[in-house]
Amino acid sequence: MGLLLVILVGALLSGPLMSNVEHPEYTIIEKYKAIELRDYAPRIIAQVSVSGSREDAISSGFRQLADYIFGNNKLTATISGEEIISQDKTTENQKIAMTAPVEQSLIDDAWVINFTMPSEYTLNSLPNPNNAAIKISEVPSQSFIAIQFSGMNSASNINAHEKQLRAFAVENNIRIHSNPTYAFYNPPWTLPILRRNEVMFQINKI
Repeated sequence: MGLLLVILVGALLSGPLMSNVEHPEYTIIEKYKAIELRDYAPRIIAQVSVSGSREDAISSGFRQLADYIFGNNKLTATISGEEIISQDKTTENQKIAMTAPVEQSLIDDAWVINFTMPSEYTLNSLPNPNNAAIKISEVPSQSFIAIQFSGMNSASNINAHEKQLRAFAVENNIRIHSNPTYAFYNPPWTLPILRRNEVMFQINKI
């Protein structure tokens, strides 16, 4: 009985503890229950494009990005105290801290999966991916409308909250400018009730 209790408590806590990592910086401008208008600070992302179903794409994209941050990369050289990318003066690889969420959006018939890089890095100080499919880029400040929900990241759960968010935007004359972005904050073993998922739409700058 005692062992069962320990396992249960561990399962309850593992999701929140594993997700206690750096998140993109944003300011909540307005809040309506589970819906928020957010102003995001500039950030750097690592992203990869994957074809196929949404479920297969996020699995494949996550594996490729995780491989990059876990060390399948090359450090860039520093010359004269300045951070300069040098392809012929690489040193060793480097492990990059995990962040949350994993983001997914449909762009030109392919699923784009991305991680936000830890804020300590610049474009020049990040190691170069050995996987040529992974692209590193800087994203300017953006505004989003987002809805947060728990449960599995199933199509039915996502679609229901996407529909709710679209309806809220229409009712409040908020113009959305892109396909939705799906954001998943927790590892797959997290209990559904403890998961944090989001559907987001980019909107006019707040």
